[in-house]
Amino acid sequence: MAFLQHLTPLRRPGEARNARLRWLFFPTMSALGFAVRTTIAALSALIIAMWMEMDDPQWAPMTVWIVAQGSRGESLSKARWRIVGTVFGVISAVALISAFPQQPGLFFPALAIWMGLCCALATVVHNFRSYALVLTGYTCAIIALGAVSNPENIFMVAMSRATYIFLGIACESLIAGLFAHNLADAARANIRTKLRTALASVTDAIASLLEGNKAALVRSRALFGPLLSINDQIEFSEVEMGPHGHEGDHARAALAAVSVLLSRGLGMAVRIQSLEHEQPVFRATTEKTRAFLTSAPEPLDSDESIAALRQDLSLLRSECRQRIVDALTEEISLNLPSENQQVVALLDQRILHNALDELLGELDRAILEFEASHTAVRGDHFRFRLQSHRDWREAGYNGVRAAIALMAAALIWEVTAWSSGIGFITFVGVVCGLFATRENPVLATTNFLKGSVWAAIVSFFFVFLIVPRLSDPEMLIAALSVPMIAGGLAARNPATALHSAAFTLLLPNFVHPTNHTRENEIAWFNSTGAILLSVACSVLIFKVILPFDAAAERWRMRRTMLQDLRALASAQPIPLTQDWIGRNIDRFARLIRHAGPTPSPTIEGCLQGTLAAMTIGLNIIRLRAVLERDQIPPRARDALLLTMQRMSQFTGRYGRAAATARRATAMLRRLEAREANVSTRIELTRAMAYLIVVSHELDANREFLDASQAFQVR
Repeated sequence: MAFLQHLTPLRRPGEARNARLRWLFFPTMSALGFAVRTTIAALSALIIAMWMEMDDPQWAPMTVWIVAQGSRGESLSKARWRIVGTVFGVISAVALISAFPQQPGLFFPALAIWMGLCCALATVVHNFRSYALVLTGYTCAIIALGAVSNPENIFMVAMSRATYIFLGIACESLIAGLFAHNLADAARANIRTKLRTALASVTDAIASLLEGNKAALVRSRALFGPLLSINDQIEFSEVEMGPHGHEGDHARAALAAVSVLLSRGLGMAVRIQSLEHEQPVFRATTEKTRAFLTSAPEPLDSDESIAALRQDLSLLRSECRQRIVDALTEEISLNLPSENQQVVALLDQRILHNALDELLGELDRAILEFEASHTAVRGDHFRFRLQSHRDWREAGYNGVRAAIALMAAALIWEVTAWSSGIGFITFVGVVCGLFATRENPVLATTNFLKGSVWAAIVSFFFVFLIVPRLSDPEMLIAALSVPMIAGGLAARNPATALHSAAFTLLLPNFVHPTNHTRENEIAWFNSTGAILLSVACSVLIFKVILPFDAAAERWRMRRTMLQDLRALASAQPIPLTQDWIGRNIDRFARLIRHAGPTPSPTIEGCLQGTLAAMTIGLNIIRLRAVLERDQIPPRARDALLLTMQRMSQFTGRYGRAAATARRATAMLRRLEAREANVSTRIELTRAMAYLIVVSHELDANREFLDASQAFQVR
């Protein structure tokens, strides 16, 4: 019976169907609010475009649905970058038509190259900056192809398309703004909540790691993905705050400190695992630390208690330093050889307490930046950005794929002289531009195709049955509001978000409402068929031309990461911790997206290897900081320099580097035991703490770090 209690109860078919459609019949208030306000904005844009007697009014509501996002900051950010992309798209379209009038043999290759270049560059930038670049490409295609049969009319076509876009952005911004209250205060509260959640999750994970909980290691790895997501969302919160100080920079710095804190916790677990002697004094310190970490998130709720929290943290760090002094004093009083087991145990105690002190120091920095992230400081000029992983080969693939897709569509039109060929080429460019930068464009475009089919089915009933019975715009708006609200609800459901993107984008185009005419049956079949074929063609292009290969992307990420790891040991100036952390968190998040709900052993190994490489890199940066301070004896310095030299020699294997790090640790132990200067001994202790982690991680992950062969766990 106990076993039966753990079984998930079976659902009847009707219950399963209701669960899948819960987003439609029982939406959340936020999803319903998004759907209603975006529908109002889209239909308002349509009415205004029809009132202005525009020739293609459907482009205005299409723009509204493209710009609308879940949060106000995302919508504003996307709207701004859409304006930027539109402006450059207009300029490039006018330039292309002007350069190649009545020359399809030159025009289409030039347009394909421009589209490919935009998609390639969009791959290596982040957030809606990427969207602005792909928008530049497909806006150029929309405008240039709209004027290809009448080149002298290019300026009017460009102004017409730009007017639709600006109208759609204005309507979405106005309606969404009416629903937004106390936006700046809400944005600051949102940043605070997200950072507090991140800090609470990481402190809880470190408390488990200090306890020796091996399962905590796997749970801790999963935190890096959400940390990167929060970093992206901070940019949108900054937009919502309007004119502001540098709260967003402090929030990003707090996230970086939290990431380093988590990495230090994982390094701490490595040091604990490498112990050869029982450490009762350190165990007592870790118990106090665990109690502090468990209770730390609660005081973050109010600014008044943060000062007391940092005071308690300072006292805990002082205790760690006192334990270092106590161990050093006892070691000196024993006057025993450095090889003596009691002396070795005391040195290990100092290494562990030093590492714990640095971990708590990183936590103090995270709390300090957390406090600054929601407090405006006069005269603050702080700047902070996290770097992201860049895959130039993937960028090249995306650019080539988009260019080939556009050229293939143009060739089909040239060969067949299809009357709807221009629309076909246009939407091939739009779809390839929208999804070229996705990690798995085949999956994205396939879901987009499904949404397009649903839009075609709904529009069929509108064009053939509903619109012919309507006599005024008000009734048209009332009729369109039903499927649009449903599309808005689907947009807030992760499982149907891509289907909704196609549905809400293409429904106005398929219905094609105008002032004095309606879409006739033949025109509907031609235009709708052309667009559906263009989406299907895009799916085929993504499947056939340089298709997405998760294993190949993991190989490139791994190779780039190992090259970066080699550069850390010799690059001048010393690389910043935040840059190394940012790139590797991005890689980690990509791997998690590859993993899905049940990661394969190979992906699990890649996750562990990426985490190990990040930890090794952080400790290399710290070792270089020790060398930069130049407070250690010449022999110790030479040993560290030799370790850095081994790390910088990319031989495909790091076995020699691990052996060199172990020898350097042994030498530093001997030098530290004979050193009379206390500050020098503390510096040597720090260096040993870093070397222990480096050598352990190099040995434990030798297969992943071997760049001479592919990595696969069987």
